[in-house]
Amino acid sequence: MHIEGILKTWNDDRGFGFIQPSQGGADVFVHIKAFSARNVRPQVNQRVFYEIELGPEGKPRAKNVHLSRPVASQFRQEKVAPASWGTVSFLAIPAFVFLFGVVSLLWQPPLILAAVYLTVSAFTFVIYAMDKSAAKTGAWRTSESTLHWLSLFGGWPGALIGQHLLRHKSSKAPFRFVFWVTVFVNVALFIALASPEGQAHWWFVNR
Repeated sequence: MHIEGILKTWNDDRGFGFIQPSQGGADVFVHIKAFSARNVRPQVNQRVFYEIELGPEGKPRAKNVHLSRPVASQFRQEKVAPASWGTVSFLAIPAFVFLFGVVSLLWQPPLILAAVYLTVSAFTFVIYAMDKSAAKTGAWRTSESTLHWLSLFGGWPGALIGQHLLRHKSSKAPFRFVFWVTVFVNVALFIALASPEGQAHWWFVNR
């Protein structure tokens, strides 16, 4: 059974480093010869999947290290049910659609705001899908700050769908906390821009 971890340190000149297990515990020594893909150089903070064996001195070390989830593990992963939506997550998008409708009836904001949310959300969902694929293959990842900026600029509905539908970034508490901060800030900015005062200010600036 393969264990998931992060390559915490790596000395490329000497060809060894240490893996930090995702489930906690002591760091595990890993040598370049333990990697299944010899044509790709390991990188710090790269997600890896590995097995454990005892070295000559009786200390645990990694073996059969993969930069992506092994096929058998991928199959088991597909059988796992998607992450369940919490109450707030489940209601966030319908609640915002309702809020958008009420605001549209009261203040009649520019329809371009709806187009921005749809476009940026679709783009954000694609970015989440690409980052999920990169996490599996060990390819270049999208930074968390980029994902948060996309949410802040109106892509949070797409991000929320991506988190749960793709099972990506849905269980990392620090990331989820910042994500919800971007949601609340974005909604507050939407109300401010859609209000009569906000529209008047926007008209005056762009006059």
